[in-house]
Amino acid sequence: MSVNNDVYDVIVVGSGPAGQKAAIQAAKGGKRVAICEQAREIGGACVHQGTIPSKALHERAIERYKAGKQFAELSSARQRYQGSLSELIGEVTHIIKAHDSYMTEQLVRNGIHIIHGRASFDDPHTLKVRHTDGKTSTIRTNFVVLENGSKPRAPEHVAIDHENICGSDSILSLAYLPQTMIVLGGGVIACEYASVFALLGVQVTLVDRNARPLGFLDADLTSRFRDYFEQHGGVFIGEADVVDERFDGVSQVESTFKDGSILRTDKAMCSLGRISQVDGLRIENSGVKVNDRKLIDVDANGRTNVPHIFAAGDVIGPPSLASAAMEQGRCVACAIQGVDSGKFSEYIPTGIYSVPELASVGLTEAQAQQRYPGAVVGRSNFKEIARGQIAQAQEGMLKLVMTPEWDLVGIHAVGPFASERVHIGQMGLLSGAKIDTYIENVFNFPTHAESYRVAALDAHGALSKATSRLAVA
Repeated sequence: MSVNNDVYDVIVVGSGPAGQKAAIQAAKGGKRVAICEQAREIGGACVHQGTIPSKALHERAIERYKAGKQFAELSSARQRYQGSLSELIGEVTHIIKAHDSYMTEQLVRNGIHIIHGRASFDDPHTLKVRHTDGKTSTIRTNFVVLENGSKPRAPEHVAIDHENICGSDSILSLAYLPQTMIVLGGGVIACEYASVFALLGVQVTLVDRNARPLGFLDADLTSRFRDYFEQHGGVFIGEADVVDERFDGVSQVESTFKDGSILRTDKAMCSLGRISQVDGLRIENSGVKVNDRKLIDVDANGRTNVPHIFAAGDVIGPPSLASAAMEQGRCVACAIQGVDSGKFSEYIPTGIYSVPELASVGLTEAQAQQRYPGAVVGRSNFKEIARGQIAQAQEGMLKLVMTPEWDLVGIHAVGPFASERVHIGQMGLLSGAKIDTYIENVFNFPTHAESYRVAALDAHGALSKATSRLAVA
């Protein structure tokens, strides 16, 4: 049965971070907007399988770890979380439902029509929606915003069954906390889950083809992550290939390495990247071109090769961050309305909710040395900051990278509140601040922010020594 609906100014396909912001921005500009979402809930993978669940589990795991550490007798033995995984997952589910309810209310409040069903193109201006009850509806629109998101890549050599071998979207469906686990991948999602499960007492083996996990980050951050991961019983195996992984049919997952060795664990997680979701969209009927990586190419305003069709979020590729996707969605809606959205910032921060937490914005030390010979760094260890002692947040560091001309070009943080702490430096980058900015201004005492002044003084001292050596030479 087919039902014809009204014409909309803007149809947004997908309700992830980019889709939500695009819809709201367009609605606030007076457009008649609808969102097509194939799932029953709003928010996409970000809310239901990715960003929110992993971060919520991260917070709950740290809370349980601190509680166990506080009341346990002093011992060198590793602690294992004694509760059930379902207890933790139950709390995460409650957070997801609350966030979903808030987002739905926000969309409705802005007059956005929510259509649940799978959308596909009939022609560049017409979408057919197949609803969960089997009915279909046809809707026409002046503009389309594609925000289909992404899904975990499923390599042929990994027999994912979502029970014994999970993908990153199904890992939270585990019925119990395993004794042992292997995680394939060294990217953000892999390291977040691997470190959280290790903190809960699972013997986790993290395997990646690269020499170090999170190789795109500053080397100081990745080394501290690995040290902390291994202190909590985790094992990292770099420069290694798992060529076959499958459940043995009894109780163990067998992971076979390229050298022929086999690792047997209770559970496994595969996190070897994500791919965009354009399948089923019948995108060929729209005229939009998809490149060989199944990504949609767009211009600076998010416009595809078809002038009235835009795209944002994971479907257009890196940086594949929820924060960046939100801004992309806003910019797309501004372009549709002919409104200047402002310059999209080159300083997009990265926040990784592993244990320990990691955050970065700007150039790494190695990148700065290549671009600005003579670049120096300044560090502040949280154990030397009074607020770190008070809040028992002593494990971590802030690192500032600056040029020989004292220009701040990179900020990197590891440890408690790293993802929050990095934004002070981000504002400095955006305003073109020099290192003096953090030396000559007063910070509240005691605060976590004080670490900026300590790191800036350290950088200043390092640069002064380097200048003195050059003068002598």
